[in-house]
Amino acid sequence: MTVVEARLAELGYSLPEPPEPIGNYLSASRSGNIMWMAGVGSRRADGSRISGKLGADLTVEQGYEAARWCALNLLARMKMELGDLDRVTGILKVVGMVNSSPEFEEQAKVVDGASDLFVQIFGEAGRHSRSAPGMAVLPRNTAVIVDCVIEFKEG
Repeated sequence: MTVVEARLAELGYSLPEPPEPIGNYLSASRSGNIMWMAGVGSRRADGSRISGKLGADLTVEQGYEAARWCALNLLARMKMELGDLDRVTGILKVVGMVNSSPEFEEQAKVVDGASDLFVQIFGEAGRHSRSAPGMAVLPRNTAVIVDCVIEFKEG
């Protein structure tokens, strides 16, 4: 078990199966030692989705959980791409898109679900720049979609 996966286990998590793209795009693209991870939705390990609008159907706490599942799905994709999560040397940028009702203004608190997990797992290397916009609608009515840019070392 890798160091990163051991930290996940300590927190009570295991990696889900990496999600397949739902369109004509790559799960990840690379240039040098930088990788752009395509956005993933709030899909749980059992395949069920956290769906709905924050501020209408879902609470901030439910949105935080949804963003955490996005981060776990991103980690699963990183492992698929790199073979070993210990190769990740930094989470550089996170964008968390939140399916929001017009009056909802707590997108940053929702996306903290992903950001907090990255910091818990990678420590200072998990700290990142971030955007957390509210969206009128997301594919399949998913609650949150998160993408990120990472740095990695050669294996």
